[in-house]
Amino acid sequence: MPLRRWLNEATPLPGAPRARALTVDADAWREAARAVAAAGGRSITLWAAGGGRTLRAAFATGPGVLVLSLPLAAGAETYPGIEDLFPCANRLQRAVADLSGPRSTDTDTRPWLRHAAWPADYHPLVAQGGPAAADGTAVEVYPFVRVEGEGVHEIPVGPVHAGVIEPGHFRFSVVGEKILRLEERLGYAHKGIERRFQSMALLDGHRLAARVSGDSAVAYSWAYCQALEGMAGTEVPPRAVWLRALGLELERMANHLGDLGALGNDAGFAFGLAQFSRLKEQLLRATEHALGQRYLFDFVVPGGVGVDPAPEALRALGACAEDIQREVVRLREIYDEHAGVRDRFNGAGTVLPELAARLGLTGLAGRASGQAFDLRCDLPCEPYTELRPRMVVRGEGDVAARVAVRFDEFVESCRLLGEILAHLPDGPVRVSVETPAEGAFGIGLVEGWRGPVFVALEAGAAGAIGRCHPHDPSWQNWPVLEHAAIGNIVPDFPLINKSFNLAYSGHDL
Repeated sequence: MPLRRWLNEATPLPGAPRARALTVDADAWREAARAVAAAGGRSITLWAAGGGRTLRAAFATGPGVLVLSLPLAAGAETYPGIEDLFPCANRLQRAVADLSGPRSTDTDTRPWLRHAAWPADYHPLVAQGGPAAADGTAVEVYPFVRVEGEGVHEIPVGPVHAGVIEPGHFRFSVVGEKILRLEERLGYAHKGIERRFQSMALLDGHRLAARVSGDSAVAYSWAYCQALEGMAGTEVPPRAVWLRALGLELERMANHLGDLGALGNDAGFAFGLAQFSRLKEQLLRATEHALGQRYLFDFVVPGGVGVDPAPEALRALGACAEDIQREVVRLREIYDEHAGVRDRFNGAGTVLPELAARLGLTGLAGRASGQAFDLRCDLPCEPYTELRPRMVVRGEGDVAARVAVRFDEFVESCRLLGEILAHLPDGPVRVSVETPAEGAFGIGLVEGWRGPVFVALEAGAAGAIGRCHPHDPSWQNWPVLEHAAIGNIVPDFPLINKSFNLAYSGHDL
C-alpha cells in the first residue's frame, strides 16, 4: 500500500502541525514503515506506551507526521523490528527492551541503557516498585564488535572523560593512528526522566521537559507545550508564539557561537575560542536582560511564555545581535583564510549524502550532508509559516561543511530575530490551559538547534502525566558519527565529534 493510503486511513493528532495517528497490527506495522521508507520519509522515534503493551513509532513524511501504534497481543513479548528499514531504530528498540520489556525481532539483543544497573527482568517504566537488591558483584561484559587482523589494536576512551563532559564510552579499533572502526556505548547516567514525568501533573511537565537537555531548553519545552496545548484545544496568543520563536532562535545562535569557538580550538586555533566565547557571553547577557534568563529553562510555559519583555530590552537585544553578526562575518573570513584551520576542517569526518540518507542523519549535521530537512521549512508551526526561514544545505559532509552550516544558520537566525522584533504582535503573552481528559494523546515537534525535538504526551488520571516520551535528534546521529570517524586518524576524532556536538543528556534519559 502506498504511503498516501496509510495517511488517508490515519486520524488527525493534536499538537504538531499535520500530524496523524493510526493503529495497526504486526503485519501492517512493517508494511506501513516500508511505505514511509519507500517514499523518502524519515524515522523520528520509537517508544513503548500503555504499560509497555503498545509500541509507537513516529515518522516525518512529506504530507506530515505519521504516528503508528501497535498494540501487542496477549502473551506476546516481541514485535517486528524495523531496523532494516531505518537503521537508527536499532538502539531505540534496544532501549524499549531495557525500559519497558518488549523486544523486537532484531538479532542485536545487547542492552543499551541498562548497564547492569538493575536486573535484566526489571523494567523501570512499567514496574510498580524498585528493583530487587542486586549483589553488586557481577559486572556484565558488553560484547563490542571486534576487528581482527595484523596490527589491529583497541583504544578504549571513557565512559569518564576529562572536564565536565557527560559519560560515554568510545571503543576505537585502529591500525597505527588510522581508525578502522568506532563503536559507542552510551546511557551510563540514566537519569530516569521518563519515569519522573509519570509522577508530575500535566501542567507542570514543561519544566522537566526544558531540562532534558539544557542546551535545547526552548525546543523541548515548546514541543511539550505544543503537545499539551493541542490536547487541551488551547489557542496560544500570537505575541506569545512569536516570542517563543525569538527564544528558539536565540538558543540556536548561542549554541552555534559556542561550537564555532570550540571547533577553532580543536583545530589548534585558540583565538577562535576566545572570540566566539566573548560573543556568546554578550548574547547570553542580552538574553538575560530581555527575557530574564541566560538559558531559557522557564521561558516557554503552557499557554504562552513566562515573561513579556520590555520594548527597550528588545531593542537592546536586536542591537546586540547586529553587532555580533558583524563580528561573526569577519571571524568567518579569518577561519576561511587560515591555512591551518582549513587543513584540519577540509575532508575530516566526511559523511556523503548517500550514506547520510541511508542512516537517517538529521538536523544540522544532516543538512551539511545534503539532507534538505528543516521543520521550520518543511512542517512549520506558527510563526515560521510567516517568517519563511531560508534552509541552509551543503553537500560535502565534512567538518568544514558542518562549520559552514553553523555560520550560515547563525546569520539566518539573526535575520529571523530582526523580523520577529520588527513584526512582534501586541497582546497578551499567556492564556490558561485546561487539563486534558484522561487518555488524551498529542505530540510536539520543534526544530531545535541540533535537529528535530519530539515529545509524545499522554494524559493520565486526575491531571497527571500518563506517559511522556521526549526524543533528541542525537539518537539518529550518534550511530552516524561512528561512520564519520572511519579512515580518519585518532587525533582528529575530538574535532569530528565536536562538529556533530551530539547530546549525551538528551540521549541518556
